[in-house]
Amino acid sequence: MTTWAVALTVHETGVLSTVQDFGRHGHAALGVGRSGACDRGAHRLANALVGNHPTLATLEVTLGGLSLEASRDVVVVTTGARCPGAPHLAPFRLAAGERLTLGVPAAGLRTYLAVRGGIDVEPVLGSRATDVLSGLGPKVLEPGDVLPVGTTHRPVPGVDVAPVPEPSDRLVEVTVTPGPRRDWFDDDAWSLLTSQTYTVDSRSDRVGVRLEGHPLRRRRQGELVSEGLLRGALQVPPSGRPVLFLADHPVTGGYPVIAYVDDLDVDRCAQLRPGQHLRLTGAVRR
Repeated sequence: MTTWAVALTVHETGVLSTVQDFGRHGHAALGVGRSGACDRGAHRLANALVGNHPTLATLEVTLGGLSLEASRDVVVVTTGARCPGAPHLAPFRLAAGERLTLGVPAAGLRTYLAVRGGIDVEPVLGSRATDVLSGLGPKVLEPGDVLPVGTTHRPVPGVDVAPVPEPSDRLVEVTVTPGPRRDWFDDDAWSLLTSQTYTVDSRSDRVGVRLEGHPLRRRRQGELVSEGLLRGALQVPPSGRPVLFLADHPVTGGYPVIAYVDDLDVDRCAQLRPGQHLRLTGAVRR
């Protein structure tokens, strides 16, 4: 039986808790997507606050509910959506045998929990990220799982509280730029895309944010040969209601991509909850 110097025992997982890092690079030609943390900025900040290298793995917790216990004293921190039950944006010591339980956040969707040394599960294709679409990487966390914690010799930053903006439950506005299939839609459809207020559909997940609103009508009909997809792509299926792709998006897709959301703004969109409103603005036609 394998033993580790420090390990975290999972007691409860909430809606969805996974291990994440920055994902798998360079495997798209093999049909393997990048995956990784949905909110990359929050993941990076969590690692920074406990002195980890940014590539180490954290836990991504959807709508709180994670409960875990450390075998020895560890330094941990949470970023992203603020959950009751733990200091937020402020590193703290979790004592051996002490249980940490994250409540449901009042705003935002995803919380990132970093432990000094990183979550040291076995990598798959160079990454510890759980890809829920392909099934690659560590399995989705379950009660009873024991997560090994690695070590680091990097200095502890000594930050008491990080003064950074937190996810909001209000209307979120992001800028879009025209995508490769903008010409499949007329100017009226583009104006509708960039003027209406969308509502986040409850079917949204790590693959993408489904947006409810007035449908976008195509100018051009017919089939589209499958093309490569990137995080931040706004793909328009036959329903006319866009899907904003997140970390676990497919490698290719056959529906037209009308626009792209800037990569940093995708982090903000990854914190959108079902029922929240999103406005896509600031685009100009090229």
